[in-house]
Order: sequence, then C-alpha cells, then structure tokens
Amino acid sequence: MNTTYRIHGAPRSRPRLATGTALAGLGLLASFLYVRAKTRQAERDNPPTGKFVTVDGVRLHYLERGAGPTLVLLHGNGTYSRDFEISGLIERAAEHYRVIAFDRPGFGYSERPRDTMWTPDNQACLLHHALQALGVDNAIVLGHSWGTLVALAMGLRVPHFVRGLVLVSGYYYPSPRLDVALSSPPALPVVGDLMRYTVAPLAGRLLWRGTLKRAFAPQKIPDSYRAMPAWMALRPSQLRASAAESALMVPSAASLARRYARLKVPVQLLSGTRDAVVDCTHNAERLHERLRNGELGLEPGVGHMLHHAHPEKVLAAIDAIASQAGVPPALHNARAEALARASESGV
Repeated sequence: MNTTYRIHGAPRSRPRLATGTALAGLGLLASFLYVRAKTRQAERDNPPTGKFVTVDGVRLHYLERGAGPTLVLLHGNGTYSRDFEISGLIERAAEHYRVIAFDRPGFGYSERPRDTMWTPDNQACLLHHALQALGVDNAIVLGHSWGTLVALAMGLRVPHFVRGLVLVSGYYYPSPRLDVALSSPPALPVVGDLMRYTVAPLAGRLLWRGTLKRAFAPQKIPDSYRAMPAWMALRPSQLRASAAESALMVPSAASLARRYARLKVPVQLLSGTRDAVVDCTHNAERLHERLRNGELGLEPGVGHMLHHAHPEKVLAAIDAIASQAGVPPALHNARAEALARASESGV
C-alpha cells in the first residue's frame, strides 16, 4: 500500500510567501514613486544658480563670485556648493577674491560618469582641467572634509598651479570607520541601485537631523542651515556619489598619506578640537608634523563645520596663504601693464 506523507503547514506557507512578496513589491513601488516625486520637487525648488563647464566629457556646475586672485572651494561628502553659500564664506571671500565653488562630480548639478572611479586624484585632474577652461592660471584651493583629499591631490599633482592649500576639518590618515561601512552599500551595483531609488532616501531623511547634529556638535545647527534642502542631498544620484566616496575614503587617505612628504605648496590647516566626525589629533596634528611648509590652527570647542562656526578664521587662513604666496604672476603682469600705460600717458 502506498503511503503519502505531507508536511503539515507546507501548502499554507506558499500563499503567505506570495502575499509577503507582493506586499514587499508594493512597498518598494510606493517608495520609488515617493522618492521620484521628492527628487523632482527638490530640483524644481532648487534649480542651478551657477554656470556649467564641460571638460573631459563631464559637465560640472560651479558658482562664481567676485574678482581678484582665484580661490577654489571644494565641499565635503554629502553636500554641494550651497554649503559654502549658507556659511557666508563665498560672499565674504568674494570681496577680495575670484571665488569658484564647484559641485564635485555627482553632487549638486555636476555629472559623475559611472565608467570612472572618482578618486581624489581623478577629481583633482578633472577640476584642474575645468579651471584651465575657465581661464585660471593659478589658484588657492580650499577643501572641507572629503574635499581636503581632492585639494591635497591637486597640490601634489600640479604644484605649479596651486598657490597654497587651506584644509578645513580634513580626514588625512586611514582609520577604522563604522560609518563608512554603513554608508557604502548604496554604491553597490544592482542592490545599491535598488536601495538608492527606494529605501535609502527614506532612511536618510529619518536620520537627517541626527546627522546634522553630529556634524555641527557641540554647536547647535544654525538657523541658516534650514536653507540646505535635505532632498537635494537624498536624490538617488547624489546618494550614489556619497556612498562611493564613503567607500573610497579610507583607501584614498592611505594612498595620499604616502605622498604628503612631497607636498611643496604652503598649507593652512584648520580643525576643531571637538570634531565628532574626524579626530583632529589623528589627522590635522599628525599631518602638520609631516608638512615642510604648514601652519596649524586648532579651534577649541568647535566641531566639524568649522567654516560655519568661525568663517572669519577660515578667511584669515586664506589671506595668510595669499600673503605667503605673493601676488599671482597674471595679476602682477596686469598691474605692471596698467602702471606702464599710466606712465606713458603722463598720469
């Protein structure tokens, strides 16, 4: 006699699995539609306010203000050039400098082609070409946070072009970073793409205020930072850039650290002693010991967003580099020509 055995409950598990799969699919679809709507709204409410330049096949967005020696501003991870506007640094620096603040590749309104690994060296090369396209012969370069890695790469790659560096709240030496491991998955192929268009922006929005509190601590988040649109940073395209830079942070610092002794340009280092994102002892103080021509400014009781807490200290560091580097050759020649014309006309 044939006996048929049946595992009790097995037929019921299939409908439950199908129902769970269907609900999960509906949830992802709802998330996708919501993220798409918020992304479009963010871009509609915050259109690009600067100019565009295309170099090496990459379209870059940048803000430009003022006249005088060129000052280049490079923002950190997760933000874009608007951060320098909100801090007031662009407006105040533009009183004496030609300020150019880039949206680095993948941030703001700049492209980030997927066929390139956007290491600090590759970004430095791209931005150098962009500045040349804009008619810049030399520049002071300021970087904040992740942007300091790009600034350092520029100083190492094209020291004849970089008059000096101002490095604010930078990460210069590799160290274990739990936040890096948690922030990197959206950069993964396929799975990361699914996350970026569905659950990752929603999770990022829930964590937004906590992330800002940690960055500004021990200071409070300034009221002015309400002008920073959260959903511009949470767009899928920018989340990919942010995740990729999180994954690149430790190896990039390790690669650059081997070359710091070759740095020839003058450097102003600024760091807050209470920085909860980047430890100043392991990074700024350690780098200062390696530099041939560098000055270190530690700000007691200040966190990661030093350029918001004390923009005047940042401006003083910029002026110190300008004074140390002297008048740029192009500006010196222009002044000499003007004096010669005045002399010939008998003025």
